[in-house]
Amino acid sequence: MVRTMGRGVRCEVWLTEGDRSLVGREEAALLSAIAELRSLPAAAEACGMLAEDAMRSIAALEEALGARVAGPDGLTSEGIKVLEEYRNKKRRADEQLAHAFRNPTLTADGIVIIDGRIVLVRRGREPGKGKYALPGGFVEYGERAEECAVREVLEETGLRTEPLGLVGIYSDPARDPRGHIVSAVFHLRAMGGELRGGDDADSAALFDLSALPELAFDHARIIADHLRASGRWR
Repeated sequence: MVRTMGRGVRCEVWLTEGDRSLVGREEAALLSAIAELRSLPAAAEACGMLAEDAMRSIAALEEALGARVAGPDGLTSEGIKVLEEYRNKKRRADEQLAHAFRNPTLTADGIVIIDGRIVLVRRGREPGKGKYALPGGFVEYGERAEECAVREVLEETGLRTEPLGLVGIYSDPARDPRGHIVSAVFHLRAMGGELRGGDDADSAALFDLSALPELAFDHARIIADHLRASGRWR
């Protein structure tokens, strides 16, 4: 039986027989201590247990298995087998739990071109602090990706926009040092507002498409892809 407690918090494993739990974390710790110390009283002390409680725990396990698990020289072959079975199951459960929530994170970025110049923001924090980038950010729960792009552009540049179309999905696991971050990039049309830096951006400015500053992440490639697709670059 495997029981997970909360998102990424811990994993508890039991070896069971029917509805009965035979070996859990405490029993496994006791068996490990017996194997190492070769003494039930010493193992009980190491585990913070009374010797009587440790003896009862071992006796209950032996009764359930119908075999001895501990002797005067440490664990029996049956005890070693049970402990290894528990450890293997615990290891597999830990590995599964470790990967259970390692999903890619979704962001949305916006390409806004005004009079032949592109809107870029200078990042105010790492990664890429001080470099320029497309305005964008993390998609919130219940939010559409295009809605996120419009919201982030407003927060970071002060411009109100509307989506014109999807430029592309950029999902290289190595594109962002923070982890596997996937970006949905949208071409947006400026509808109003006043250009200014805000939120995570130190500043926002318009740049000539033929004279772009140093860009963070893979944003130079994204802009080039958009310009080629739109026929601006041949």
